[in-house]
Amino acid sequence: MATRLRITGLVQGVGYRESMRREAERLGVRGWVRNRLDGSVEAVVDGDPAAVAAIIEWARRGPPAARVDAVETESCDEVCGPFTRRPTV
Repeated sequence: MATRLRITGLVQGVGYRESMRREAERLGVRGWVRNRLDGSVEAVVDGDPAAVAAIIEWARRGPPAARVDAVETESCDEVCGPFTRRPTV
């Protein structure tokens, strides 16, 4: 089962999405990441439970220029392919 993340704080304009894509690729996590119009970042991650836990832990820190205030998670039924960046919604 996949996990949806909503990341808030200073997470846009700091390389968050590309950094997350690279980290997900390194961990072998499937899914996607995108900016939201409200200033948050949304992601769906799926894969080996240890790898998913690792990407969620990474999301709580983000890249060096980010300031993450919160990461909300919830299970979802989305089927995920290779990790990609999606357009802002």
